[in-house]
Amino acid sequence: MTKPRINTMEELSVAIGVSRPTLSRFFQNPNLVKANTVARIEEGLDKVEYVPNFFATRLNRKSTGIIGVIIPYFNDLFFTKLLESIERAAMQAGFSVLTKCSHSDPGIEGMALESFMSMNVDGALVVPLGNQSNVGAYERLQSRIPSLLVDSRPDTMLDLDYVGTNHVQSVGLSIEYLCRVGPPPVFLAMPRVNFNAMGHERAYAEKMQEMGFEPRVIGTEALNDEWHYEAHGQAVLDQAFSRGELLDQSILCANDRVAIGALRAAFQHGLEPGAQKHGGLRIMGHDDYPLCPFLVPSLTTVEQDLDGIGHKAVSLLANKIHGPKFSEEQIVELFDVVLKVRESA
Repeated sequence: MTKPRINTMEELSVAIGVSRPTLSRFFQNPNLVKANTVARIEEGLDKVEYVPNFFATRLNRKSTGIIGVIIPYFNDLFFTKLLESIERAAMQAGFSVLTKCSHSDPGIEGMALESFMSMNVDGALVVPLGNQSNVGAYERLQSRIPSLLVDSRPDTMLDLDYVGTNHVQSVGLSIEYLCRVGPPPVFLAMPRVNFNAMGHERAYAEKMQEMGFEPRVIGTEALNDEWHYEAHGQAVLDQAFSRGELLDQSILCANDRVAIGALRAAFQHGLEPGAQKHGGLRIMGHDDYPLCPFLVPSLTTVEQDLDGIGHKAVSLLANKIHGPKFSEEQIVELFDVVLKVRESA
């Protein structure tokens, strides 16, 4: 038997014989309503088809129960994994998550920040694009809504609260490993628009100098404006291998997606990274992209603690939402990585 459809709380009030203010309190928090009334409402809801309006139930509340999240790409499994961690932590903390994507465009990123402010979300977690981000928009966000940067911390925003990976530790760990099993690594970089890749490059140079080795960085210039990550890594090493260079080198890539392109270039030139059949070529990534164990050869890399980062970011944001509105003490939380030794290095 089809249940009667109820569209408004006023209609629901008439249908089950409970006042609208009581229904509103029930949908906000059943503990605010007497037990016998709760039972009556629940019995009435079983007999009708009704979905409470999420925003209407929050019109008179100080909290929307929403945190906004901005990521730079939807088509990257790294950010998918980070977003999953944030959403799980948010649900445990009693928040709903509203996700927006900046699509690698500072203008879209700025509009997303403005939309969070206009919607009066309780707080925001943002993975910024980098130094090209609109700093003014971030300053407005910080002045109005509790917020944190996650994963990326551009040079232009070093004073903002941040949760991410300890890149000095992660790159240092990678170099130390590669130096134990082979020659000091060459660094396969990215065009200098990706902040974390730039941070990895700086950490690489500092660690190499600390260990008494001369840094060697390749791939800092874009070979094609439309090539990103995999295509860039493949193209840079294709050129090097075609010249007979780097065939017996250890190559540390800016991230796993660059390393995937590097592996493709090696395959095209008949090289077997890690197998030491063609001079000891080794290729290593950074991040532990979900596909890394299933590549051929499987990719040696370092695993970022995305579960820890996501849960810590939500926890700190919740504290900012429920605590004092502004604090002079800056929050910076860095997570160490774990080495994942596989076949490629």
